[in-house]
Amino acid sequence: MSDLEKGADIKGYEKDFNYGDESFTNEVTETEPTKLTGIYANLMEMFHGETRGIERIPEKEKTQTSLLTAASMWFSANLVIATFSLGALSYGVYKLDFGTAVLCIIFFNILGATPVAFYSCFGAKFGLRQMVLSRYLVGNAGMRIFALINCIACVGWGAVNIISSAQLLHIVNGGVLPPWAGCLILVVCTILVTFFGYNVIHAYEKWSWIPNLCVFIAIICRLSMDGVFKNGVPQEDGTYKSWGSGETYAGNVLSFGGSIFGFAAGWTLFAADYTVYMRTDANPHYIFSLVLAGLCVPLIFTMTLGAAAVTGIKTSDKYADLYGEYSIGGLVYAILCQDSLHRFGEFLSVVLAMSTVCNNIPNMYSIALGAQCFWSQFAKVPRIVWTIVGNCLTLAICIPGYYSFESIMENLMNIIGYDLAIYDAITFSEHFIHIGGFKNYDVSGYNDKSKYNPGWAGLFAICCGAAGVVIGMDQTWYVGKVGGKIGEFGGDIGFELAGAFAFIGYNLTRPFEKKYFGR
Repeated sequence: MSDLEKGADIKGYEKDFNYGDESFTNEVTETEPTKLTGIYANLMEMFHGETRGIERIPEKEKTQTSLLTAASMWFSANLVIATFSLGALSYGVYKLDFGTAVLCIIFFNILGATPVAFYSCFGAKFGLRQMVLSRYLVGNAGMRIFALINCIACVGWGAVNIISSAQLLHIVNGGVLPPWAGCLILVVCTILVTFFGYNVIHAYEKWSWIPNLCVFIAIICRLSMDGVFKNGVPQEDGTYKSWGSGETYAGNVLSFGGSIFGFAAGWTLFAADYTVYMRTDANPHYIFSLVLAGLCVPLIFTMTLGAAAVTGIKTSDKYADLYGEYSIGGLVYAILCQDSLHRFGEFLSVVLAMSTVCNNIPNMYSIALGAQCFWSQFAKVPRIVWTIVGNCLTLAICIPGYYSFESIMENLMNIIGYDLAIYDAITFSEHFIHIGGFKNYDVSGYNDKSKYNPGWAGLFAICCGAAGVVIGMDQTWYVGKVGGKIGEFGGDIGFELAGAFAFIGYNLTRPFEKKYFGR
């Protein structure tokens, strides 16, 4: 039996927890959550809700023992209609054949999910939220930039997710439910779950994937029965070419891959937020493996299904008409409802539309933590207040954005990919090259600026990465000099160049920063 199981002194245990290196200090500074009173405090106590914000989680509160919750959290969050929608962009926007789409889905999802799995280990190890940990990895100033970007991205994520579901809720039952009402329902449901914090979120995500999986199985069955699946790219003579080729096609592959990377890697900026209550001695290899599997399995499965479903618009007028009028919502309705499962299909459509709650929960929980990290005064505002503000902003965006779903999703995924590529390049460099691994962190004074790097190298690397984005991006509103030269319509290589430029810029300047500032 371990010392912790015997009830040994926590601080004494932490002092011995040095991974064989005296420079690692992990002594817990006891931090009490903000004292709350009134109805909110009573509700938190009744449902064992979380009252902590960005304070470090002391060892005595790290009671989450099941590592499977690390996987189920992301499994549910990604087995949703938004993931299906992104897969459908493969042909709906980029005109890729199914085989090429699947290869993109597999490769770019693994690439994007790996950093999420890696940083999930940090939450258990140190009991700190992802943005607080970022002070050590990109410096205090750089952390504030990423915290702000993360808050904006969380709102954008939420809006995109809700739009796809609101489309489906609107078309079910003859358009009785207006789009704004569908958006409002989803926002309210998200608030209800995120209100109680960490434990309730994990409990909800542990089981919410089951009805979603049932709906996707029904979609597979109906696609097979309709016989509409068609691989290949349509040619002028009416035939289908199994594998696309050429510069223009390569540009579309890169753009689709960038969207996938942005979706999968989008969880990176709050990866550690969902493992902070796991024991410090939890095996990091298990956490990494389980989180990676919990991400990649639903991402690859659901995107592949979306890519298969959208091929039906090549061969079926029903699919093409409904997709053209209602986008993803129309495609799902064509599969499950029209000339299909009828009322039961509409029930399944509503279940799938509500899956957006699973996906929005991590965004709306972590947006509060990002806001609290951005400015110390914001940390005095309770987490739930920031969650409600984030949901209100999401609602304000998704209602007018309802009619431009595909372009909004494509642009947002790529922009998020740019940001995450810069973050990954800087933080991986700092952790592996300049800090030298877990054993050299001193997180005992995580609010002490002298404990982490000044951040000047991080700021320079962010600027370098931004330069890579500018020349490599390919968006409807701006095309970079390099990205625009790939094929007839350009190809987005913004996240690849952003990561490369940031990596070079950071590792050129970080040694000088360490020399002159000593940290």
